[in-house]
Amino acid sequence: MSMQEFITLDDVKAAAERLDGVVKCTPLEYNNTFSSMSGSGVYLKLENLQRTGSFKVRGAYNCIQAMDKEKRARGVITASAGNHAQGVALGAAAANVSATIVMPESTPLPKVAATRGYGAKVVQAGIVYDDSYREARRLQKEQGLTFVHAFDNMAVIAGQGTIGLEIMRQRPDIEAVVVPVGGGGLIAGVAAAIKIIAPHVKVYGVQASGAPSAYLARNAGRPVEAPGAHTLADGIAVKKTGEITFRHIQRYVDDIFVVKDEDIAATILLLLERSKLVAEGAGAVGLAAILHNLIPHHERIATVISGGNIDINFVSRIIENGLIKSGRRIKLETDLVDRPGELRKFITTIAEHQANIVYIYHEHAGKNLPIGYTNVEMDLETRDAKHAEAVVVSLRQAGYKVEVI
Repeated sequence: MSMQEFITLDDVKAAAERLDGVVKCTPLEYNNTFSSMSGSGVYLKLENLQRTGSFKVRGAYNCIQAMDKEKRARGVITASAGNHAQGVALGAAAANVSATIVMPESTPLPKVAATRGYGAKVVQAGIVYDDSYREARRLQKEQGLTFVHAFDNMAVIAGQGTIGLEIMRQRPDIEAVVVPVGGGGLIAGVAAAIKIIAPHVKVYGVQASGAPSAYLARNAGRPVEAPGAHTLADGIAVKKTGEITFRHIQRYVDDIFVVKDEDIAATILLLLERSKLVAEGAGAVGLAAILHNLIPHHERIATVISGGNIDINFVSRIIENGLIKSGRRIKLETDLVDRPGELRKFITTIAEHQANIVYIYHEHAGKNLPIGYTNVEMDLETRDAKHAEAVVVSLRQAGYKVEVI
């Protein structure tokens, strides 16, 4: 397969046979909420429920199993922001092969811990994937290891293509498929499999606006390095798409779109609240593009929720920011006359509107606080932006100088 320019359907089917019993055939579920919001019939391909929490195990495992014994005996090495790392670690453990994984220093701790948990040696180097890639290549030469590329490898691409096979079997009448894009391995495999089976099905790629390497490459007609790779979607923070993946993208992908980080974060929160699904940033970009009307409307459109390995602390920040932006959480500050009962009166006005106090801080002395006054800061839970506004208006009408922080 290494001498070929493009993977074939036989390559993808061979990968599916190797992966049988190792990976899950993940659900393709229709979602009423997102269909209503977007005006398209939206189906979610739930690779966040895959082993290791991501689609990456498909390509990594297929690549290792397709190697000859000599290459396996050397041990394998790769660079990854986390999901490919776990796939390689699991694949190597199953084949009784030693594995070294080079990960960016910014990789969320759960991904690092999970990779070590599969028995791989983890080396952290660099800020983004491309830095780790250079270090992994250096170690490969120094130690004589076999490199398993995260995306620019025919066997890896064929493994990811099994998702396309599954989608076409699960929903033969699908009209379009939306796929997250980082280095391009996932969309290269999925697009090739789908277009070979059903050329009329549209395949769209989506990138984060802070890491638009494939989008830029498509417009330039060749792989080019993006100015940066800064996005909360760390799994697709790649500065330059692969040579092999670019060929597949040019041949099989209909269009590529970019979404902003704030829209990705909002979609993560929507998936969590409306569908009870945990998705990392890279896994949410396709749905974000659909919900923000970047993708053409279709009666039946599938998007790959590519992974669910997200740091819990980051989820907490996304939830808090999302609540503030939607008006369901507000922070208030005011000065009250320092006498008994004033705080109770202030709180009573809030209670009349059935807003819930989550946090309150009451200070009697401060650098900028006049003598005879106290400063109050509080966080409130409200139903929506209109409810929050009504609370603030009522407080001001009652004579309080309230600032929304």
